Amino acid sequence: MAETIDEISIDWKDDNGQYLVKQVKKEVLTSGAWSTIMYMYQDFDKRRGEFGPMKIRVVRYQKRGGKFIPQSKFNISSAKQAKQIIEIIRNWLPEMDEKVDSED
Repeated sequence: MAETIDEISIDWKDDNGQYLVKQVKKEVLTSGAWSTIMYMYQDFDKRRGEFGPMKIRVVRYQKRGGKFIPQSKFNISSAKQAKQIIEIIRNWLPEMDEKVDSED
């Protein structure tokens, strides 16, 4: 388990050192006792012997006992799904802004 945000990775290798999950990019969205990190990654397809398409994962970590422990994750498995999520968020953002403005 990682002790700092910089040490956190979703890279995963088998016993032979072959990457099964390869982290390509990482963005820290929030940090602290509860931290949220978004990754771009690829899974290794053993049948084809190559990495599959890029995917996105958002992981929420809790720092306990000095170590970051994953608590939940959400995977975006395709560009189509990512575009759908982006479009929905774009549509919802004005409504979120209105509620924030009215609370002031």
